[in-house]
Amino acid sequence: MADTPSTVTVLTKDSIDDSGKNELKDILSAQPGITLGTGEGGNSFGDRYIIRGYEARSDVFTDGLREPGLISRDTFAIEQLEISKGPSSTFAGRGSTGGAVNSVTKKATLDDDFVKVSGGIGADNYQRYTIDGNTMVTEDLAVRANLLYGETDVPDRAPAGEKRMGALLSAVYEATDNATISADYYHYESDDTPDLGTRLVDGEPTTEQGYPGNEDLDFLQSQADIVTATLDLELSDEVRLENKSRFGVTTNDYVASTIQVRNGVSSDRTFTGSQENQYIGNQTNLIIDKELGGRRHTIITGIELANEESQSATYTVSGNTATKNDIASDYELNTASLYLMDTITINDDWEVFAGLRYDYFQYELWLAESTSGRTGVVTPATTYDYSDGLLNGHIGVVYSPWENGNIYANWSTSSNINGGESDAKGSCGYGGVCSDDDGNYKSAEPEQTTNLELGTKWNLMDEQLLFSAALFQITKDNVIEGGNDSYTTGGSLNTGKNRVQGVEFGISGNITDKLSAQFGLAIMDSETLESYDTDSIGSPKANFANESANLQLRYQVMPKFAFGGNMTYSSEMYGGQPDAGATDNKLPSYTVYDLFASYQVTSKFEIQANIQNVTDEDYYTALYRGGSIIYIGDARTANVTFNYEF
Repeated sequence: MADTPSTVTVLTKDSIDDSGKNELKDILSAQPGITLGTGEGGNSFGDRYIIRGYEARSDVFTDGLREPGLISRDTFAIEQLEISKGPSSTFAGRGSTGGAVNSVTKKATLDDDFVKVSGGIGADNYQRYTIDGNTMVTEDLAVRANLLYGETDVPDRAPAGEKRMGALLSAVYEATDNATISADYYHYESDDTPDLGTRLVDGEPTTEQGYPGNEDLDFLQSQADIVTATLDLELSDEVRLENKSRFGVTTNDYVASTIQVRNGVSSDRTFTGSQENQYIGNQTNLIIDKELGGRRHTIITGIELANEESQSATYTVSGNTATKNDIASDYELNTASLYLMDTITINDDWEVFAGLRYDYFQYELWLAESTSGRTGVVTPATTYDYSDGLLNGHIGVVYSPWENGNIYANWSTSSNINGGESDAKGSCGYGGVCSDDDGNYKSAEPEQTTNLELGTKWNLMDEQLLFSAALFQITKDNVIEGGNDSYTTGGSLNTGKNRVQGVEFGISGNITDKLSAQFGLAIMDSETLESYDTDSIGSPKANFANESANLQLRYQVMPKFAFGGNMTYSSEMYGGQPDAGATDNKLPSYTVYDLFASYQVTSKFEIQANIQNVTDEDYYTALYRGGSIIYIGDARTANVTFNYEF
């Protein structure tokens, strides 16, 4: 971490367990610089992340490979969570404008046999059960199983609730001293009764609106089935070859209702969607760590091939019955990527790092004939297809004349393609396909983003505590804007430009032998620099909090007893659609406190208690641009978890 010349936050399994948060969106939204977006008419409902003001719902990775589709995600199979900030297309490919999220999963190990069982009960009908077992079948072969079942009501919002089931099955085989083969199968199901929260009344979220949905109709169901295989070869002490292959299918289906008020008249509004995503990918990396020309080089070079497909449809609702319609869009994206990265150690004080990546893609999107519900305009069935290449890179330097600290500077880029968000289909302003007035899709250039970062990192307290600070500026140019109607394919192409500037601080590790901390603070400012809508120029970005902070403390009172807490702060946030100027609708700032305590009854048996939102703060996490959907943060709730290791 100290030697990584960029802003990266690593959340370990222990810190995730202490927090008591099981949903990936809850963990990420508590981190500085990250906010949530709502599902809307132009994009799907599911976990929608926004990092440093930029969409990241497709920039989610597991064990270094991209995840398919927009779904809900749980932490039961996660060993470590890595959040990188700033454009990183050299590593991640297209997108990754504000950053990316990578989950490291719990893999089979040849080190130990164990079985860990966990059961939790609590308020709001909370129950959660997990099993984590690893077995060494032979000295060369091990298998591991992680299993999950959980369900709960949304605190104080029943009948809104969540149900989760999951499994991660993995194996590792050490074929020789220099060759290791591993594979895993991930299955996950979520079955929720969604809660679209509340709405704005006179510019403020109203607390008078209870659950706004139809419990006999509404559902939000997602499923993932993903197989990954990895071959790791030690070719020599200085050269390693790694090959990863993944095949995954995810589905996301929903009918979600809310109450809409226009001109003082209340009416029901229902959002529906169905999406099936398929991902096939292969990544081959050659890692070389050796002296070349009298300098130490750490080289990573490789090739990545990927095929992404997505089919989308809607539901027709009649009374309390929802019937799935025919496929409305068919999306396919094929990508071939080449990359080369090198970190060169000049001497004890200086390191230089640089990298290039070229992505060649072929894009095709078929949209069925459609009729606008607002204008009545009929759009005939259309196929958009084109191909292009993206070249991105990074370069920087690390200066570390001190034993425990360094200063670094870097420059990095990323690219987004027209129509790159598969769930947005033909909704131009939400990342879907855009065309010019003649329907010419090829006229849009890729959006280009440049990041400048100057930072420092220090190992303190006898290298037990890491401090980091970074100044950064992200500028996005050639922005594809939605035009006057973001739900149609026509848009204002490459007419926008915006910028985010800020500073971020982080502290992670042990302050004393008994007190540990994880702290992050982001202070940012955003501005629309250019736009087809001149009134938007100068306005801040939507779904963007200027200040956000998170602090998690743990104090080991005695060997068997520890307690701690978590504080999350977010300043006010304006609504709007991606890369558009913010609307006048906004959410108030909030501060939320959580508490936890654990007691080690025996060497194998532990009890942990968590209280979320101790002060029962009314707070709101995401805002639909028109103000008719506002996600409500969870009210106060508590649970107790019993952990036993055989």
